[in-house]
Amino acid sequence: MAAAFVAGSAVCALLLVRAQHAAPPAPPPLSSSEPPALLKTSPPPAQSPPPLEGIDLARVTLDDDGAVAPAASHRVAHLTLDVELQRAANRELAAHHLPEAAVVLVDVASGRVLAYASHVEHGAARDLCAEATAPAASVFKIVTSAALVEAGVSPDVRECYSGGEQKILERDLEDDPARDRWCTTLAGALGHSTNAVFAKLALRDLDPSKLEASAARFGFGEPVPFDVAVAPSTLHVPTDDLGFARTAAGFWNSTLSPVEAAWMSATVARGGDAPRLSIVTDVLDAKGAAVWTAPAPSIDHHAMSREVAASLTRMMEVTVAEGTSYRAFHDARGGAFLPGITVAGKTGTLTDAPQERFYTWFTGFAPSRAPAVAVAVLVVNKPTWKVKANVVAREMLREYFAREHTPRATKGTSAPRLESSAVARRE
Repeated sequence: MAAAFVAGSAVCALLLVRAQHAAPPAPPPLSSSEPPALLKTSPPPAQSPPPLEGIDLARVTLDDDGAVAPAASHRVAHLTLDVELQRAANRELAAHHLPEAAVVLVDVASGRVLAYASHVEHGAARDLCAEATAPAASVFKIVTSAALVEAGVSPDVRECYSGGEQKILERDLEDDPARDRWCTTLAGALGHSTNAVFAKLALRDLDPSKLEASAARFGFGEPVPFDVAVAPSTLHVPTDDLGFARTAAGFWNSTLSPVEAAWMSATVARGGDAPRLSIVTDVLDAKGAAVWTAPAPSIDHHAMSREVAASLTRMMEVTVAEGTSYRAFHDARGGAFLPGITVAGKTGTLTDAPQERFYTWFTGFAPSRAPAVAVAVLVVNKPTWKVKANVVAREMLREYFAREHTPRATKGTSAPRLESSAVARRE
């Protein structure tokens, strides 16, 4: 029995030693929903923002080497701005102490922005050029004019009218030989911003779908093709006759940014080809390495035929030659401030009485038959206004053509402050 016990003990000891050297048991299968802490992956590295993100055009810095603006992640954007023209725009807006104003100057051939200035007299600086809160007012007549010409209405068609200077009533839409004592052509109506003529012709020859299609070709409701985000313009076209006619004439229901206003003029100037606008030449990172370089100039889309663009050009010339901007572009003796240079343009004026905001616009291009530069100016005054947008636009064009050494072109001096109550006539 003792021998048997000793033998049994030896066997147990041997089995114990083998068990101690055997492979450990396999771990239980991993749960896909609860991974062990040791197997968790590290978070992905932070992604760099897009190269054009965060460019702040309300904080442009100028020096003799050019213009720059801050961008995201400590980047710096180098801009297309012409330093002399940018300084002239800043100086012109500041000289009049305007409550709010903006200037955009565009090279027609390339779509490059030469001046991009915003002025806020009181409060924080804002990029007013990219805001689309201002009513388009009679600048919208460019859209309506294009739709009318596309519908077969000649710029030389004559229409008689009465009323419509400050508001359009239902009776202004009806032909009444006893009341309609004034007559003008479509071209004259655009140049003089004759509201009743646009209301009557739109009601007769257009419908909401045609007007909306024309507005879409000018980019209403869509992002402007540009390096930085621009608030889209807005348009609401009523279906009732009176609301539709008023909208076509530029009475409310549409808003516009200065960038898009300049783009509209550049599009007409290029014969209907809407360019992609640009303001950034390159973007450098914090170490000075280029992370983005501007592509070659390009066309965004074809907005209208060359025939329609040519008709619009001829109609817009009336604005400066004899219409709503004659006094702004000519001295008291009738001498042109831009001798030998024909300017095509369109004004807009609208008063928001409850908010006490007096909006004036000018957008256009020059020379009208060989366009070099397009301009858009928005001035927002209080009821007592100081200077209108067409005067600021004139001074910017004088600066541009003097800079280009155009014969007889001279730089202006900032005009003395003009103060007047808001004009009653609405353009």
